[in-house]
Amino acid sequence: MSIVADQYSFVVGVDTHARTHTYAILTGGGRLVDQQEFPTQPAGVSRALDWIGRRTAGDISGTLLSVEGTGSYGAQLTATAAGHGYRVVEAPLPIRHGQGKTDSLDAQRAARNVLPVELDRLRDHRRHDGQRDVLQALTVARDHLQTHRTATINALTAHLRVHDLGLDARKALTAAQLRSVAAWRARNEDPVTAALRQIAVDYARDIAALDEKLATNYATIDQLTAHETPELRAITGIGPVTAAVILAAWSHPGRVRDEAAFAMLAGVAPIPASSGNTHRHRLNRGGDRQLNRCLHTMVSTRLSHKDPATIAYYERRSKEGKTDKEIRRCLKRFIARKIYRTLTTTRLDTA
Repeated sequence: MSIVADQYSFVVGVDTHARTHTYAILTGGGRLVDQQEFPTQPAGVSRALDWIGRRTAGDISGTLLSVEGTGSYGAQLTATAAGHGYRVVEAPLPIRHGQGKTDSLDAQRAARNVLPVELDRLRDHRRHDGQRDVLQALTVARDHLQTHRTATINALTAHLRVHDLGLDARKALTAAQLRSVAAWRARNEDPVTAALRQIAVDYARDIAALDEKLATNYATIDQLTAHETPELRAITGIGPVTAAVILAAWSHPGRVRDEAAFAMLAGVAPIPASSGNTHRHRLNRGGDRQLNRCLHTMVSTRLSHKDPATIAYYERRSKEGKTDKEIRRCLKRFIARKIYRTLTTTRLDTA
């Protein structure tokens, strides 16, 4: 199997930050050609690509860009470089082992660490193709809205438990109670109580506004995923939001090379943890944690709704002596395999 050093004449490592990117160009043999820092604005990215072209004699097909954070700080650079014809991959995780840390060294490591990697193990960047880009933005926005809503409910609950405003908040607040608090009007009471009551009203109205935004967000995701991939939505346990997360992680055909790679991306590939006479596998804490959380939700949904195939599998593995956690991990791996096959056999492979 060919490795990067055999296939590419040059590798450009990029250490990305909010204001500047640091670039290091290495030959396929690992020799440092040059390194430079450029601003992250479009003009700076354009200058950086011109600089790379000069230092590599314009060999676009023979130059690989290994970029840290292709989906965050390096997103604009990644999109622009890909538009110029460069292949852009996510840089391997840095392994320093007591070595120093500077932006220049990090850029060199981003290039050097990818040299021995087999070509089919390179992690291509996510493509920004409009609709799936929107899905990713919608899921990120939804997470922020849900986090804000939870924090506001917790603040309102604590407020009502500390201050007696005539509402029993010993248990979790119901939707009816939230509506009731939001509808409170000014009363003939002392200024301190009136101020405390207004704080509660503001919290409740903030929650109502967040609920409206979440409903709009859900409706948009529902419409887009139903059009983009009805085959994925047909899998038991996959709803609009789950489908959106899966599509954003999948990105495009070719980003994930096989079922095992998709399992690693989802953080459901078992990791050996055997010792002596004990043979076992432990939980994989890597991968896309949002995708992993979706798979966990799917397993819980299938079990709670008594999906026949899932229940039969659970009972069979339980009789084999597997624990609940181990069975759930196996189910997540099984579902990941089914999702991968659905994504690769539907019309998505030509999207």
